[in-house]
Amino acid sequence: MRMNVISRLRRGLWLFLLAAMAALSFGSATQAQEEFDPENPYRVEADGTVDWRIYSGYRRYHADCHVCHGPDGLGSSFGPALIDSLKVLTYDEFADVVVNGRKNVTTAQENVMPSFGLNPNVMCFLEDIYAYLKARSDDAVGRGRPPKHADKSEATKEYEAACLGS
Repeated sequence: MRMNVISRLRRGLWLFLLAAMAALSFGSATQAQEEFDPENPYRVEADGTVDWRIYSGYRRYHADCHVCHGPDGLGSSFGPALIDSLKVLTYDEFADVVVNGRKNVTTAQENVMPSFGLNPNVMCFLEDIYAYLKARSDDAVGRGRPPKHADKSEATKEYEAACLGS
């Protein structure tokens, strides 16, 4: 019981530290990025053109996440299908798992999601990855690279440069 409390305190401390680091390091950058609405995280036009966030999320997901969670969020023997998970997970719950990781152990299997909280290639694009997976979960976009996408805005370029320190 005591270890569970200590574990929760450590987790809370990590979240606080990460939030503080993000506020200090990326404060001006986050002001420049376009607003993110977790309830409506993406836009798909009638002609199939996706917003930059979906396209960026596709690229970032396939750079860091698909190794375990399979192509297009469909799952694999290592990780669950995220297009199913995002039917029930909120953005905050999704972010919590990505930042802190998760360990689910049963008598039949052990599932471990590593923490990506210190990986800028994930954290700087967390909203994009969520938008892409949410669009897949909602059947708003199909499998594979989106064929048409909006251009990257100047605000997004500034945010990425600041977040990645370039």
